[in-house]
Amino acid sequence: MPTSPSVRLAATDREAARELPAIGQGTWYLGEGLAPRRDEVRALQHGLAHGLTLIDTAEMYGDGGAEEVVGEALADRRDEAFLVSKVYPWNAGRDSAIAACEASLRRLGTDHLDLYLLHWPGSVPLAETLEAFERLREAGKIRRFGVSNFDVDEMAALTALPGGAACAVNQVLYHLGSRGIEHSLLPWQRAQGIPTMAYCPLAQAGSLRRDLLTHPEVTDIAAAHGITPAQLLLAWAIRPSNDKAGDVGRDVIAIPKATHLAHVEQNAAALTVKLDAESLARLDATFPAPRRKTRLDIV
Repeated sequence: MPTSPSVRLAATDREAARELPAIGQGTWYLGEGLAPRRDEVRALQHGLAHGLTLIDTAEMYGDGGAEEVVGEALADRRDEAFLVSKVYPWNAGRDSAIAACEASLRRLGTDHLDLYLLHWPGSVPLAETLEAFERLREAGKIRRFGVSNFDVDEMAALTALPGGAACAVNQVLYHLGSRGIEHSLLPWQRAQGIPTMAYCPLAQAGSLRRDLLTHPEVTDIAAAHGITPAQLLLAWAIRPSNDKAGDVGRDVIAIPKATHLAHVEQNAAALTVKLDAESLARLDATFPAPRRKTRLDIV
C-alpha cells in the first residue's frame, strides 16, 4: 500500500493501474526567465526526492520552455517521474497531434509521456483527436491520454465517442475559492471513475478570493493545525471524497508550482495533513460550494 495519500489511475488495455501522489508539481511559468533556470531545475528534482513524482507541463508553457526545464531536471532520472504534457487544441488534429507530441518529447528529452492531455476544447473534432491519441499509444509515445478544461457536457460528449471512455483524467482549475466543479462536474467524474487534476490549487488564478491565503478563517485553521495557509489549501484540495479511511475515495491530484526548495518541502509535507470534520465544516461555511451550475473557471 502507498505510504502517502495517492490517487489511482485505472488500468487500460495496455497499462496496469497506477498509484500517483495526491500532490504533484506544476510548471506553468517555468522557462520564462522569472526565476533562474538552475533554481527551477533544482526545485523539480527536490520535489522528486520528496515524493512529488508527478510533473505536469505543456507545450504552451513558455512556448516549450517549461518542457525544456523539465527535460533538464529529468536527465538521467526519467524513470523517477510520471510525466504529463498537454497539446494545444489547434495542434490536436489527426496528424498535427503526432507532430506536436514528438516536438514535446524532443524538448523533454524522453521517448514517451505517461499522460498526454488536450489542453482545452477546440475546433478540431474530438474523434480526430482521439484517433491521434490512439496512434500515439500504439506507437508507445504516450501511455495514457486525458483532457483539460472540459466541463461536464464536454466530458459526456468525449466519453460517448469510440475510445473516449479511456480518458484518464480531466485537469481543471480547483481551489477553496473556486468550487464550481463540485456542483456537476466533480460528481459526474466520480461516477465515471475519472480522477481530477487540480491546477492553481493555491488560488493563483480563476474566480479569485484574492485574500484567500490571508483570510482570517484560513490562517486560524492553519495555525491550529501547525501548518501554513498554503498547506491548508493543498490538504483541502486533496481531501477524500467520502468518510472512508485511508486513500479510499481520494480522487483529486493537486499540482502546485514551486521554485523555492522550502516551498517544495512544504508542498510535500501537505500530503500528511489530515483535516478534521470541524475544520472542513468551518471552511465550507466560509467558502461554500455553489448551489447551482456555474461556468467552468478557466485561465
